[in-house]
Amino acid sequence: MDILITGGEGQLGKNLKKKLSECHSVHSLGKGELDITNKEQADFVISNIKPHIIIHAAAFTAVDKCETEMKKAYEVNSIGTGYIAQAGKKVNAKIFYISTDYVFEGTKRFPYCEKDNPIPISVYGMSKWLGEKLVLTYSDATVIRTSWLYGHYGKNFVKTMLDLGNRNKIIKVVNDQTGSPTYVNDLTDTIIQLLDKKSGIYHVSNSGSCTWYEFAKAIFEKAGYDPKRIFPVSTQEYGAHAKRPCYSVLDNQSLLKEGIKPLRNWNEALAEFIRKETKS
Repeated sequence: MDILITGGEGQLGKNLKKKLSECHSVHSLGKGELDITNKEQADFVISNIKPHIIIHAAAFTAVDKCETEMKKAYEVNSIGTGYIAQAGKKVNAKIFYISTDYVFEGTKRFPYCEKDNPIPISVYGMSKWLGEKLVLTYSDATVIRTSWLYGHYGKNFVKTMLDLGNRNKIIKVVNDQTGSPTYVNDLTDTIIQLLDKKSGIYHVSNSGSCTWYEFAKAIFEKAGYDPKRIFPVSTQEYGAHAKRPCYSVLDNQSLLKEGIKPLRNWNEALAEFIRKETKS
């Protein structure tokens, strides 16, 4: 099977290429090979490859920068996604769009399910939600919402904390935003299981939940650093530019309907990640 991955240089794109290449013909393209905001290029590349499946992982994910670079956020996350979906439809490709928990406003106190109405509170969240709508309009498409992603490639929160662990500094981390950290390896395995399932919207994140502060403490504890160096602060005190949902835990139960086991607890996944990371 021919599979095209957009955002091939990202942490998810690289991981998908590594796993899928074991059994499939994979075309993993970074921005230099496929600028998704260029409609003509998207049409040309996709019409030449004629993939059976497109995993659209390319995105502008810098949440705070999306507020100040709004045009770029919508060009990449919304309009570019529409171009990929339109081009994919022309070759009858099935499209998997990687989305985010940030499409929700975060006022619930129990996990968001796929039927819940998205109400984004940031430019990033809104641009990704519009991307979802465009994909679902144009194509045989599956939207996969995930959260707090980290992996062995590129930059992410866990790697930042591990780097800070080597420095003798006090660290302040937000303690009033709750979500589910998700290990890229586990997300990748679930995406692969979804490739031959029915189209629709799926929530895919590691089970359980924590605040960013609790997550940071767990990282330090598992890596052998002193968690007492981490101090909780409020979102307001931290002063991030973009609004984040206070609660964005995702309900993964729809995976069960397709015979897919929900992902393991985030603590277990984090322990494995740190074991692998410290060995490399």
